[in-house]
Amino acid sequence: MQLSGDPVPYYKDVIRATAFSEEMKEFRRKQFSEFVQKYSLNGKKVIEIGCGRGEYLSLMRQCGVQTYGLEHLGESVAQCIKDGLKVSKGFVESYDHQLDDAPFDAFFILNFLEHLPDPNLTLRGIYNNLSENAAGLVEVPNFDMILRNKLFSEFIPDHLFYFTGKTLDTTLEMNGFEVVDRSEVWHKYILSVIVRKRQKADLSSFYEHQARLKSEIEKYIGSFTDKKVAIWGAGHQALAVIALTNIADKIRYVVDSAPFKQGKYTPATHLPIVSPDALKTDPVDAVIVMAASYSDEVAGIIRRRFGKDIKVSILRDLGLEAA
Repeated sequence: MQLSGDPVPYYKDVIRATAFSEEMKEFRRKQFSEFVQKYSLNGKKVIEIGCGRGEYLSLMRQCGVQTYGLEHLGESVAQCIKDGLKVSKGFVESYDHQLDDAPFDAFFILNFLEHLPDPNLTLRGIYNNLSENAAGLVEVPNFDMILRNKLFSEFIPDHLFYFTGKTLDTTLEMNGFEVVDRSEVWHKYILSVIVRKRQKADLSSFYEHQARLKSEIEKYIGSFTDKKVAIWGAGHQALAVIALTNIADKIRYVVDSAPFKQGKYTPATHLPIVSPDALKTDPVDAVIVMAASYSDEVAGIIRRRFGKDIKVSILRDLGLEAA
């Protein structure tokens, strides 16, 4: 392969010229076989996104996996079906796109990602059609090599993106995959990355805590006369609690000692933000302090100024605590 000097062949021409040569077939057989063995995929379902006329699918099938494909060109799909391959026509068009026969235990995108107008959308859509801990093999033209060798003639119109190793890793990771291995293959023309589907963070405890806190705050507010409870603190945590627990209609106002916040309204919930003097001019029966690390200091100030005339509680990590 010519890398400098006389006119350099376009990347696409190189791949097309060699994609199904005996050398490439042997390379793919070995690569697919090792991938199947390493990730225990024998007998499991594998899908190739952008499978063309099914040349690679046929080689994958020889490795003992159940192969499926997705391809947008009707004539290519017809050829795949004629050859006995299970291939559907279309694109991964959205995050919630449902692929036929999903979920899959592994996926392949071989020199196709760079052609897609929105690779993030496609990768997220693939992610949502995979089984837990699924593996993947993603390959794109090697922009690191293009830069190293100053291959200015490698740019072609149907490549919408060019990836370096770092940008490919970032793209895959931001769409739910853990990069297991990355290498330069096929005479360094290709970046080849193996990934695993990363587990989604379990946020159920957040929602459970939110529900408990909402119930506790509502019960506390309900023990006082309507609209006779204030909140002290217009920081981001207090504002989020007010909005996410839906208690704004039960709160008289929000107190904050920062002058630049006073005279304004809380975002989303539209409660007036007032100075501490409002506790004298427009008294309430209780104050819930949501001032983060300043909460104990604020509670002390209210105690000294109002004694037992105002009930005070502090929002702690685990709930409300009487001050």
